Amino acid sequence: MKVYFELIRIKVSLFSALSAATGYLLASSGWDLRAAGIGGSIFLLACGASALNQFQERERDGLMSRTKDRPLPSGRLRYPERALSFSIVLIITGLCSLDLCGGSAPALLGLFTLLWYNGAYTFLKGKTAFAIIPGSLVGAMPPAIGWLSAGGDPFSSKLLFLCFFFFMWQVPHFWLLLLRCGKEYEQAGLPSLSTMFSRKQLGRIVFIWLGAAAVSGMFLTSTGMIRNISSDYALAVFSLWLVWNGTKLLTHREKGKSYEILFRRTNIYMLLVMAVLTADKLIIRSLFE
Repeated sequence: MKVYFELIRIKVSLFSALSAATGYLLASSGWDLRAAGIGGSIFLLACGASALNQFQERERDGLMSRTKDRPLPSGRLRYPERALSFSIVLIITGLCSLDLCGGSAPALLGLFTLLWYNGAYTFLKGKTAFAIIPGSLVGAMPPAIGWLSAGGDPFSSKLLFLCFFFFMWQVPHFWLLLLRCGKEYEQAGLPSLSTMFSRKQLGRIVFIWLGAAAVSGMFLTSTGMIRNISSDYALAVFSLWLVWNGTKLLTHREKGKSYEILFRRTNIYMLLVMAVLTADKLIIRSLFE
């Protein structure tokens, strides 16, 4: 069972589920069981996509110390077809559940996300060091799926800014990982920005993207999505906190452990933003409206 849990990368899949539930909540009148159903469906779909990705990239994973201990390259799961079958079951279950809970449009968007991640993005990773930019579209889809499942307007500016924020966050999130493990990507024969830019230049690039992600988070206040001033202030504080942490990239003294800490804090920032959006919808509005 432990091997199969490693295939689905629970933390990453939970992140997708939470972002979908957040999108649902923002477009609905409040929390209900359907929100849990949408989150659970996205969780299953993300688990299946992760397992399929590990099946697809089992040979590459074996060439990098960061991933060589995963179930397939390490040999702990000796039959790759079992991982493939497992992923297919999860994907079909997730899509069917999404169709039942949200409708055909969210299910089709979920299928598109799967094809983009396991098809386009996985292919592009072997072709260009900038694959994460179109690949970050995957991170913007779960909140959109949640939004549509709640009956939200697909052409709403609120949805556009919400998806843009998740997209902008995804890029530096990956490039922080690249700063820590760029040489491994080179050894695996994958295009890497570490061959194009010095560590000093990469630090500046990632800092700019972190700042852009923080600014895109602040844009959420201009859409009317957040209505209480305390939520605005909280979002501003968290965004400034992210930028302040990112300034360490400009000192050029960062080590692998420091990049890992900043990587985790970037994740914390996203969780904090989702918490603010949720609190503003569920708690603050109920008190002041």
